[in-house]
Amino acid sequence: MKIIFENGDILNKKGVSYMNNNPVVKQVVDYIETHMDEDLSLDKIANTLHYSKFYIARIFAEQTKCTVYKYIQGRRLTLAAQKLVETKQPIVEIAYEAHYDSQQAFTLAFKQLYKCPPNIYRKNGMFSPKQPKISMLSPLHGYLFGYYLTGGKSAA
Repeated sequence: MKIIFENGDILNKKGVSYMNNNPVVKQVVDYIETHMDEDLSLDKIANTLHYSKFYIARIFAEQTKCTVYKYIQGRRLTLAAQKLVETKQPIVEIAYEAHYDSQQAFTLAFKQLYKCPPNIYRKNGMFSPKQPKISMLSPLHGYLFGYYLTGGKSAA
């Protein structure tokens, strides 16, 4: 069962949300995913893609129901969660790679998203992405096909 909203958004029975293939949002998502390890700001993204930061912020939020900042934060925390489960890398290193200035700030943000601190999440050994890469729809012969990126493996 799929619900198609007037704006073209689709919600499937699993609650996975797909959105129309907006070229600006796709460019922003692609840029973020490619430059995840760098300092990312709305100004930098807008300047690189040659759009107004206000336009990007508005279009991105309208299409994704999420701000650019929250998307970047969610993606970084999701990638950090994957590293916690799949590596033995120290939490403080993962925190810095996720662009947090301290392990304390990382732990607070991680706990807000994952409902437990990083050390407990690691001990549980099960990766569950909270912010996968935003999915896009592309038309092909009159049909809509979703493509998306999910990551990680989960421990049983």
